[in-house]
Amino acid sequence: MRRNVNTIDKLHYITHPLPDYPIAQQVEDVCRGGCSWVQLRMKEARTEERLAEALRILPRIRHYGATLIINDDVYAAKAADADGVHLGADDMHPSEARHLLGAGKIIGCTANTLDDVLRLSQYDIDYIGVGPFRFTSTKEKLSPVLGGEGIHRIVAAARIHGVRIPIIAIGGITPENIGGLLNTGIHGVAVSGAIHAAMDKATACEAIIAQLNTHHPSPITHHPSLTTNHQKNERHTKNS
Repeated sequence: MRRNVNTIDKLHYITHPLPDYPIAQQVEDVCRGGCSWVQLRMKEARTEERLAEALRILPRIRHYGATLIINDDVYAAKAADADGVHLGADDMHPSEARHLLGAGKIIGCTANTLDDVLRLSQYDIDYIGVGPFRFTSTKEKLSPVLGGEGIHRIVAAARIHGVRIPIIAIGGITPENIGGLLNTGIHGVAVSGAIHAAMDKATACEAIIAQLNTHHPSPITHHPSLTTNHQKNERHTKNS
């Protein structure tokens, strides 16, 4: 059961473990600033640790009427009764995650190429995070950086292929980048450092939300689509 595009927020805040800035405080600050979508990311944690943190922040999430997504860990998401899960390339298969979580939960996946987007769009998922836009120090094992041009080409080609799943740009995004990224046809952005590095986190969050809500994207030009591996194989077969 794929959700309506309007139920996927335009701003996704991704938590980051920081010694002097607890995740619970991060959640409080961004929710106070109007963010209603929080992704709990604890890359090196065990399921028990993620679950404990999820249960710690869930009352604040619910207080603000926000959405809680757990990064990587379907079991923690299910045990905490979070709103959903975000899956990386090396995480559980989205079909298995859907079976475990049920139809009512949100499932997002990460993509780095057009092939990734086309493959993932076949499954019962709700959004796709495409990136990284640029280098980011908040994520380890970074995939090849796409830049605005790369994201534009993937989004345009995906639309030509009939993909209508909301696409969220991820990776090293700052407020200065958002206007240009919205012109690529993305639905929204995922940020971390752009908010937690700001002096006033709530105000920074408010400013990004205002930018997302008031920006009027330029018409999308149909860039030449990225050649998928499937298309390459077809051409090879015809020419051999």
